[in-house]
Amino acid sequence: MGSTDKPADLETTKEVPPPPKGEAYGSTPPPPKRDYFFVVDVVLRFLVFAAALTSVLVIVISKQTVHLGPRITVAKFNHSPAFIYFVAALSVAGLYAIITTLASLSVIWKPILSTKFLLHFVFFDVLVLGLVASATGTAGGVAYIGYKGNKHTQWLKVCSTFDKFCQHVVGALATSLFASVLLVLLVWLSTFTLHRKIPK
Repeated sequence: MGSTDKPADLETTKEVPPPPKGEAYGSTPPPPKRDYFFVVDVVLRFLVFAAALTSVLVIVISKQTVHLGPRITVAKFNHSPAFIYFVAALSVAGLYAIITTLASLSVIWKPILSTKFLLHFVFFDVLVLGLVASATGTAGGVAYIGYKGNKHTQWLKVCSTFDKFCQHVVGALATSLFASVLLVLLVWLSTFTLHRKIPK
């Protein structure tokens, strides 16, 4: 009897798709590029922290004692609710600034988190900007009355008597105004960086 030849087992080969352009087999995708806008972001946030801290310290140490005849009169920031609000608001802004500075530094080392952090930065930067601006305006209104008085309501000028105290207040207000400008720049920077990430 003739032997029947069994067909040899043929190995089936799967077609391997060619690698994408610019990538070789087994290569890992390139890491995301670092966004150097965050370097500017870190600098601005640290300046906000420094400005907020300076404002708080300047107004807290603004105590002045004046002898008015037999009476001793003391001017301190906690004698005015507006100045208490100012200190509280700038303290919150300083704490927020140092926390977001550290967060922004982490984005520099892990750029993959940049979009998520940017969105949060825009939301909270606007809130803190409103807080600082309102505190600056409130304290500024009280300081203006202290310098100019008000003839209609018979509010007298006090800065002619408490000159050092008023100088401290003006310095704190100027520094907090600088912090407000920095926060506006941060909002613009974060919004512009988010806009750049939108695919064309």
